[in-house]
Amino acid sequence: MAFDAAAMTDGFGRRFHYLRLSVTEVCNFSCTYCLPNGWKKTGPLSFLTVEEIGRLVAGFSDLGLSKVRLTGGEPTVRKDFDAILRTVAASPGVAKIAVTTNGWNLARQVEGWRASGLTHINLSIDSIDPQVFHRITGHDKLGQVLTGLDRALEEGFSAVKVNAVLLRETAEAGFDDWARFVRDRPVSVRFIELMKTTENDDFFTRHHVRADRFRAWLDHNGWMPTPRAFDAGPAFEYRHPDHAGALGFIAPYAPGFCDSCNRLRVTARGKLRLCLFGDGGVDLRELLQNDDDREALTRRIVSSLGGKAAGHDLASGRSGDLKNLAQLGG
Repeated sequence: MAFDAAAMTDGFGRRFHYLRLSVTEVCNFSCTYCLPNGWKKTGPLSFLTVEEIGRLVAGFSDLGLSKVRLTGGEPTVRKDFDAILRTVAASPGVAKIAVTTNGWNLARQVEGWRASGLTHINLSIDSIDPQVFHRITGHDKLGQVLTGLDRALEEGFSAVKVNAVLLRETAEAGFDDWARFVRDRPVSVRFIELMKTTENDDFFTRHHVRADRFRAWLDHNGWMPTPRAFDAGPAFEYRHPDHAGALGFIAPYAPGFCDSCNRLRVTARGKLRLCLFGDGGVDLRELLQNDDDREALTRRIVSSLGGKAAGHDLASGRSGDLKNLAQLGG
């Protein structure tokens, strides 16, 4: 199906290449900044089926999106995760298939995921101090997660990256620890500013640290910024001649953060979210029940772009109806 390249451009001239697709709201970790009391079932687990995911991704592919990231919750808790990967990989035009995972199952499954079409891995590791990792996540699994990371490197993925939420307790000393970690590993580690949601207000007030603190550390220690790919996420990455890996940051509270937005989100229940920190969403699921609705699906996606705002309103303390990051996949 042909498409007009301008179709996936919003009213502010931003072109969308990248879909973040949540496949579940379930998570098996209890991270202090997201689900401190663990995930609780509050209703039917009526998440998108493999067939619905296939139709959804095909529609976005028709519109020129070439990168799909599978998120959650923890996407790999789905027993049909391999089938999801194979279905996404079968969609023409999708060149990059990524997952954001806490790594609990990575060491055991990474080879199979690679064979099923996965090309990029983002691994959430908030500290490489075992005690701090346990305190943040509620699980004593750092060794298991790091084993998975090293096996992913052996498998030859196009990219293996690490996400670490920037918290007051892990700043400064954590920067030095991660610099040592990437000295010999070709891994990109990105610190993400803690973001306020409707459920973490008190935690945010106590633990939020601006990414400027890390930027100053990078400049002081001789790290240099690198160019960003056209379909890259919002991270700014830095490299150092003495290190195999990279360090970077994602700063959602920085001025102009949304100016280069190139991604759209679909929730695990089939709603298009134009912004992580928006409200509601546009229902796509009713158009995923058979292949005959594919053109109607692409029309609905394109017509929705006019509702995308210039930026979020985090600086004013408003985070939309986002309860926690597991709800939409961050």
